[in-house]
Amino acid sequence: MNWKTALEDMKPYIPGKSIDEVKRLYGLEDVVKLASNENPYGCAPSVKEFLSSTAFQQELYPDGYANGLRKKLAEKHGVDESTLLFGNGSDEIVSIITRALLDEGVNTVMATPTFPQYGHNAKIEGAEVREVPLKDGQHDLEGFLRAMDDKTAVIWLCSPNNPTGELIPSDKLLAFIEQVPMNVLVVLDEAYFEFITTPNHIDSITWLDKFPNMMILRTFSKAYGLAAFRIGYGIGNPTIITELNKIRNPFNNNVLALSVAEKALDDEAFIEQCRRLNHDQRERFKRYAHENKLHLFHSEANFMLIEVPGDADEAAEKLLQRGYIVRSGNALGTPGYVRVTMGTELQNTGFLTAFDHLLTDKGR
Repeated sequence: MNWKTALEDMKPYIPGKSIDEVKRLYGLEDVVKLASNENPYGCAPSVKEFLSSTAFQQELYPDGYANGLRKKLAEKHGVDESTLLFGNGSDEIVSIITRALLDEGVNTVMATPTFPQYGHNAKIEGAEVREVPLKDGQHDLEGFLRAMDDKTAVIWLCSPNNPTGELIPSDKLLAFIEQVPMNVLVVLDEAYFEFITTPNHIDSITWLDKFPNMMILRTFSKAYGLAAFRIGYGIGNPTIITELNKIRNPFNNNVLALSVAEKALDDEAFIEQCRRLNHDQRERFKRYAHENKLHLFHSEANFMLIEVPGDADEAAEKLLQRGYIVRSGNALGTPGYVRVTMGTELQNTGFLTAFDHLLTDKGR
């Protein structure tokens, strides 16, 4: 077969071990997954009730325009319905953007480390990937400007950034976007937007009228607790959305995903509760790191990147043996750290006890 040459040096995504696999490998009865930034509180009670009481016509295709969800989201964000694009997770929107705008002879700029699918999809299209190292976990926006040229087609900003959790301050973000040429698409990935608790942080959606070259990505997979249904969305200028819809597969969101996402929007009290509980657990991790003299990035997401004693792979393995699945920083471009999803208070109590053993084993 004549595969794309870009695939030669690439590797497929390798998921972490499942809960059942860890139980089987280590003979454990209780295993807590804190590796994929899922919502430990699940989804809204109204969504669960809806799923248990609603029947669907499985022989029919879903609404290819997502009319119901489109209307609700447009009202929620105060935008026109034509500004919305829906994907099978925001991952699919990333791939749609790269297919539409990236090719050989153009480049795309992103941070490193950041969400790996930006670079992965860009390489598949044969584009040059220009990575700008983070500074203390933050996007180096001046470095972004230096990396750009007349061949730059797309800029990727992840805020809060995965894997550090750091938020790009609103004033710095606005000043940066003002300097980006209008023929360059600025993609602001805000998958963890609902977890932000920084006072006076500006909702970037209010900037869309000013910047027709800007697109915002959000998802129902994180705070809304609907990762299993794979539904994300983008908001941007209608002209951009029209072009991207030429790439989007018809019926890319299934009927169940559209229905539960629409239902989830009715329960903002659940999101507020998750935001508060998540914030409390982040503060708890900050205190723990301070008490044990461990470096911890300032996260505004639902995960923390925390320093470990010794090698990150070794630390992740030892935590795994105690029933806690986390992501090693060696796989994320942050050696010496592990990324931990903020669990419930009880889950985090167990995790920090397991982390105590790491410190004891290393004489800390």
